[in-house]
Amino acid sequence: MQILLVEDNKSISKALKYNLEQHNYRVLIAENMKEAKQLLETQPLLGVPELQKTKKLQKAQRIDLIILDITLPDGNGFDFYNEIKEKYGISTIFLTAKDEENDVVRGLELGAEDYVTKPFSTRELLARINKILLRSKKKNRVTIQDITCDLDKMCISKQGEEINFSSLELKILMLLFTNLNKVITREYIIEKIWDWTGNDVYDNTVTVYMKRIRQKLGSPIITTVKGVGYRIDEE
Repeated sequence: MQILLVEDNKSISKALKYNLEQHNYRVLIAENMKEAKQLLETQPLLGVPELQKTKKLQKAQRIDLIILDITLPDGNGFDFYNEIKEKYGISTIFLTAKDEENDVVRGLELGAEDYVTKPFSTRELLARINKILLRSKKKNRVTIQDITCDLDKMCISKQGEEINFSSLELKILMLLFTNLNKVITREYIIEKIWDWTGNDVYDNTVTVYMKRIRQKLGSPIITTVKGVGYRIDEE
């Protein structure tokens, strides 16, 4: 997966590039609108097959997502997004220090997938990226071995037969399915269970839930990373 990061703050762009690359994303950086346009010109154009056949575009790797700062040295991120959204059709997250409600509404009304305000946690941004890329690739139904997860309907089935999970078991499974190929730590699962229920959670609670989930799945799709957490891998 390749991400275009349009951000003029070098400290932020350098840190984000490093963290995203640690999670196996390729990252291109543009410090302004001009550089971003130049990078976009090297990728296949949406719905223009005759242009996709050119040698220049044959060598290009498609940009799957844009993380776009609203305030740029040579213009406004909203205007830039308006200019490129129809031509390229790339999912976009607006990134800005502003937290005014009008900016949030404007960005989403323009068609952006999401909006993140600084400061933000890398974990939060990664979670948003993963969900967006799943949607943009139309992976609303994910099948791993004989198990299918419908992310829209929030249901899990095995060979076409729906499996009955408790609400909490289902949420834990969705957490794993929306972070394919990435380890979800036991500590993070504990945090999420607290968020979902408001109840005190202990380490052995996670063990019990994972055991129940595996028994109901009846399929070895969940990998345990000893001492760290759990992961579901794409085949």
